[in-house]
Parts: sequence; C-alpha cells; structure tokens
Amino acid sequence: MVFQPCTYILASKKNGTLYTGVTRDIAMRVWMHRQGKASKFTAKYKVHRLVWLEFSPMMVDAISLEKRIKNWRRQWKLELIESVNPDWDDIYPTLNQ
Repeated sequence: MVFQPCTYILASKKNGTLYTGVTRDIAMRVWMHRQGKASKFTAKYKVHRLVWLEFSPMMVDAISLEKRIKNWRRQWKLELIESVNPDWDDIYPTLNQ
C-alpha cells in the first residue's frame, strides 16, 4: 500500500461515538486503534469502525481538514459520513483492494 496523508473518522456504531484522526498509513493506524494501541479514547469507547476517509496530497492538508472536522457540529459529521457511507459500513477491509 502506498503511504498517503489521510483524514479519517471512526465510529463505535451507526450514530455512535465518533473519532476524527489523521495519518499517513491508514491501514496500520486503524489496526492500531483496533488493538487499543492508538488512542485511549478509542480503546475506552470501542471506536473501531472506519466509516469515512479522505486522502490529501500533503500532510499539512490532511491536518487542516482534521482540525476543521473536529470543530464541526456533530450533525455535520453525520451528514459527511452518510454522504458516502449511508449504512455506516466498516470500510477497513476494502483498504488493501
């Protein structure tokens, strides 16, 4: 897999707890979340379902997007997720395809 800056959103379940993050290796980062090694928050609230991601050309762009999303209202985040993933499917298994 090619490493590319990425902003992502994890969820505990549909309409559940959300976590927004940024990485350059999305597959490894989500795996770390699932192992409870990436964030105390995601481990505590079992936020492991990758429901949205967007790749960016540069890390500075991914970080900027992450900061903007973190400041959004919850409803806007839900709408963002549902615009591309209405069933809140876990898209992690599709990363290496």
